[in-house]
Amino acid sequence: MMKMVNVTVCGANGKMGKVIASVIKDRDDCTIISGIDLNTAPAETFTVYSKPQELPQKPDVIIDYSHPSCLNDLLEYCLSTGTAVVIATTGYNEEQIASIKKAAEDIPVFFTFNMSLGINLLCKLAKTAAEVLGGQFDIEIVEKHHNQKIDAPSGTAIMLANAINETLDNRYNYIYDRHSQRKKRDKNEIGLHSVRGGTIVGEHEIIFAGRDEVITLSHSAASKEVFAVGSVNAAVYLSECSAGLYDMASLLNR
Repeated sequence: MMKMVNVTVCGANGKMGKVIASVIKDRDDCTIISGIDLNTAPAETFTVYSKPQELPQKPDVIIDYSHPSCLNDLLEYCLSTGTAVVIATTGYNEEQIASIKKAAEDIPVFFTFNMSLGINLLCKLAKTAAEVLGGQFDIEIVEKHHNQKIDAPSGTAIMLANAINETLDNRYNYIYDRHSQRKKRDKNEIGLHSVRGGTIVGEHEIIFAGRDEVITLSHSAASKEVFAVGSVNAAVYLSECSAGLYDMASLLNR
C-alpha cells in the first residue's frame, strides 16, 4: 500500500505556496496537513500558522517557499523534531547556505536553486559545454524574471555559474555589473546579468561566445507549476531518505 506523505507548506499563502497546494490536491501519494505563513488566513483544506513551532502535528516533510529570514526558525524546528525539509527559497547568503548544509548532517535536506527538471538538464548540458569549450569561449549568463522578484542575480543563474566554474577548476570570477568598468573583458570571468519585467516566470540563457561562433543554451518556464511539481516530487522522495544533503541530481539518479 502506498504511503501517504504528510506535508506542511512554509509560505503557504504566497504565490508558490498556493500553486503547490493545487498540485498536491491532484495527487494520491501526499497531502497537506498544515501551512506556515505570516499571513495566517486559513487555506481551503488546512490551517496556517505563523511559525513552525506552532504546528500541532509533525509533518513528514516541510516544503519551504518563504523568505530567507524564515530559515533559522525553520531549521530549528526541523532539527528539534527530525523533520525532513525541501528548501526551495532563494536569496540565501553564504552563512545561511552553510547552516543548511550543517543541518543536513542530522536531518534529510533537499536543497537546490531550481526545482525544474529542465533547468537541471540545462545545468548538465552547460557542464558538458564547459568541458569542451572552456578556455576558448567567453561565458555569459542572462536571466529574466518578473518585476516582483527581489534577489538578483537569480539563485538559478548562480547555480549554473557554479556548475560551470566547478567544471573549469573554479578559476573563473563572477562579474555582475560592468557599467563602472573601463577595461576589456577578462578571460577568466563569467558575466551574470539580470532582467526584471512584467510577469516573466523565469528564463535563463548561457552564452558561450568564441571566435566567429556563438553557442547558446537556454530554458524558459511558462508557469510556476514546473517548480511546484518538482518540489512535491522532492518531498515524496525525501520522506524515505536518511539524514543528508540531496538535490535534483539525487532525485533523477535514484
